[in-house]
Amino acid sequence: MSYIDGFVIAVPTANKDAYRAVAEKAAPIFFDHGALRLVETWGDDVPEGKVTDFRMAVKATPEETVVFSWIEWPSREARDAGMKSFMEDARLKEATDMPFDGQRMIFGGFAPLLDLHKG
Repeated sequence: MSYIDGFVIAVPTANKDAYRAVAEKAAPIFFDHGALRLVETWGDDVPEGKVTDFRMAVKATPEETVVFSWIEWPSREARDAGMKSFMEDARLKEATDMPFDGQRMIFGGFAPLLDLHKG
């Protein structure tokens, strides 16, 4: 079964185009290192919670939008090897002018528990 890396980031809303440009540069590098799918989503309906929520998790300010992203890999082993080689890829240096505060990014690897598709 596949393996998923998930990310939540607070991006200054004014940097949406810059974020997309960085993601578009990074995507082929991920694919070259074994990723099967990369999805970047821009917060559109991210409600405020009473105890916790996406915005609190990344300390988003009113001027920032929450981005939720994931990368699908063939397996945990493929992800471990792929992320290692991705981080060592010289092309990454060209795509690392990040338009957000990386210290507030939350991320993790996830083993699918249920994966349903209609059809």
